[in-house]
This record gives sequence, C-alpha cells and structure tokens, in this order.
Amino acid sequence: MDNLVLRSHLALLLAMVLWGSSFIALKLAVTDLSPMIVVFMRMAIGAIAFLTVWPWLRHGFVYQPGDWKYLLGMALFEPCLYFIFEAQALRYTSAGQAGMITAMLPLMVAIAAFFILKERSGWRQWLGFGIAVTGVIWMTLTGEDSEQAPNALLGNFLEFLAMVSAVGYTLLVKHLTRRYSAFLLTALQSFVGTLFFFPLALASPWPDQISLSTFGLLIYLGLIITLGAYGLYNYSLTHLKATVAAGYTNLLPVFTLLFSMLLLGERLVLSQWLAIGLVFVGVLLSQDRSHRIPPEVPPAVTG
Repeated sequence: MDNLVLRSHLALLLAMVLWGSSFIALKLAVTDLSPMIVVFMRMAIGAIAFLTVWPWLRHGFVYQPGDWKYLLGMALFEPCLYFIFEAQALRYTSAGQAGMITAMLPLMVAIAAFFILKERSGWRQWLGFGIAVTGVIWMTLTGEDSEQAPNALLGNFLEFLAMVSAVGYTLLVKHLTRRYSAFLLTALQSFVGTLFFFPLALASPWPDQISLSTFGLLIYLGLIITLGAYGLYNYSLTHLKATVAAGYTNLLPVFTLLFSMLLLGERLVLSQWLAIGLVFVGVLLSQDRSHRIPPEVPPAVTG
C-alpha cells in the first residue's frame, strides 16, 4: 500500500471518528442550550466557513435548469427536518442509542427505493430490515430511563424520524451528485439551514451567556465536523474507490457508541447489547452489493 492510499484510508477513518463524535457534541450542547439555537449556530458557523473557501468551491459549479426543486427538496429534508428531529431526539435518548439507529439508514433507503423508484429488493434486504427494526425496538424497550436517556422511547422515535428525513435526502442527492460535488451540496445545506433555523432560534429562550465549553462544542460542530469531516471524505474519494469509502460508514454507530461510553459514561444492560448485535446482524444481512445508491453520495448523518 503506497503512502497516498494509506493517507486516504486514514482520512476516511478520521472522518468516521469525527462524525461519530458529533452525536456526543450535539448531546452535550442541547443540554445547555435550546436545540434550535444549537442547530442555528452550528449551521451559521458552517456557512461562514464555507464562505471563506467559496472562491475555490465555486469552480466547476454550473447550475442545471430545473434542479431548483431537487436542491430545495434536499435542503428541506436535510438539514431542516433532519436536525429538527435529531436535536430534539438527543434531549430524550442517549447518543449511543441514537447512533445505533443510524445503522438502519441503508436498509431504509433500500426499502424506500423499492416503493418510490421501483428498484428491486431481495428477500435478504427485507429480512435484514425486519431484524434490524426488531433490534432497535428491543434496545429501546429494555433500556431503563437514565440521565442520558430520560425518555428513550420518545427520543429513539424522533431519531427514527430523522432517519426518515435522511432517506428523502439520500434519494434526492442520488440525482444531484451526478451534477454537483458533495462538498458544494454540503455548503448549500449550511446556507439554507442558517436561514431556516434563524427564526426558530429567535423564538427560543436564549441564556444570559453561553459558556466557553458550549461555544467550543458549537465551533466543533460547525467547523470541524461540517468542513473537516467532509473535506477528509472528499479527499479520500479522489484516491480510493467509492465502494471502499462507503464501507467505512458502517463504523459510524460503533464510534458513536464508543464515545458515548467513554465521554458520557453511558452504560448498557446485557439485553441492550444483545439488541445492538441484532441490529448489526440485520444490517449485514441486508447488504446489497449492487450499490444502487452511489457510494459517493455524502452520508446523510452529518451530525
């Protein structure tokens, strides 16, 4: 393995670590600030970051007539609806459980593609979907309410709705990535998200002051995650096959669970570990090697 390929693999691994840690950062931030304020500030910081690199980002951007409806729909699903559900979800469930629910996204995309795009899904995908859903329900019902998950049932359901939004985003981006770069689409998400969440943030209760630690979390979410993780992901795509990059996204729930245990002190009972294993079995069983959704589509879980 030459140095360039090795650096690309390391870039992918670091991107997954960053995305996995974003659940913990968001969880901590929404315990100190209103969720809509957190999301607005995160989006605004990301938008400012993208503005600084816009002179380089705009090269190669050629708007295609009629794409406004796809671009608008993409932004509506994510970040708008996605972060409304996810920010609220992390008020009620733990970061680890929310991260595990994201593992269902490829299955949900395949099922949606079956009904909406009339793409064929084999019996293994349907069986895997059923097993994974069973695992998520089991994980939710067997967990006890705690400081990290005061109402896991509600929180996990809201995270599931965030994944439903991510499905709509993924199906639209499947079309858009043929015309625009993933980095450019992420910049558009930050701009639209800033405008969308601004009035919601104004309507939320603002604290007298924001602590330095919370402000640091917002910088981390808006700058390191939004700009850094996508930069690393796109760098890897220039040197590695897209299918290789897509395979790394399976590490997201693993890193999220690991960080939630190390940084938040989250603990799971034995039945929940068994349920998590069931989710992974369902995801692995449903893996579709035909890759109907192009792997270069930017991950919907933008943290």
